[in-house]
Amino acid sequence: MSVTRREFVAGVSMAALAGLACGVPVFSAFAQGAAPATVPAAELAEPSPLGDRVLGAENAPVTIIEYASMTCPHCAHFSQETFPKLKERYIDTGKVRFIFREFPLDALAAGASMLARCADSDKYFPLVELLFSTQAQWAVQKPLEPLFNVVKQAGFTEDTFKSCLANQKLLDGIQAVRDRAANKLGVNSTPTFFINGKRVAGALSIEDMEKEIQPYLKA
Repeated sequence: MSVTRREFVAGVSMAALAGLACGVPVFSAFAQGAAPATVPAAELAEPSPLGDRVLGAENAPVTIIEYASMTCPHCAHFSQETFPKLKERYIDTGKVRFIFREFPLDALAAGASMLARCADSDKYFPLVELLFSTQAQWAVQKPLEPLFNVVKQAGFTEDTFKSCLANQKLLDGIQAVRDRAANKLGVNSTPTFFINGKRVAGALSIEDMEKEIQPYLKA
């Protein structure tokens, strides 16, 4: 199911979504059934139609793909508590290649993902981190003004903010990522990670992450 610009704006303007974003998709019907424990590398390797956003060495022995919704509190917790340690210990040291893919569970999450995509590529991950760290400020009943106040720290003007949120092609691309993850990869909640193809759901601690990563590094 696609979301038009009018439906998107209506969804954003009426959303009080911070506490509802995880686990319950609200504007697509996803495939039902048990999710696979592992997914073939070829299936995971297919990039977003918008291009993947990636950190870390291309030849790293471990690839982690995260599917996240920007309004999901568990995703924000992972971003703030686990990701900095993961980046310092494993991504920056060439051991992990990290790919972040959008899985919006509501219109507001889609809008926040669009804004991250509209930023310069070198500002993508910093803006994602900023949006997660300020989630409580903008995932509210009337989100547009507080959301703009956050992203203007990344250089958005009122015009570029409105233009980004009006970009139907961008919204369609983000929806395509989400729908493929749901229908092909069995993603049905956020955050969901694929660690060298193994599916692991939930806001993992760094200790949880290390249990999954270390066997590949020893090998």
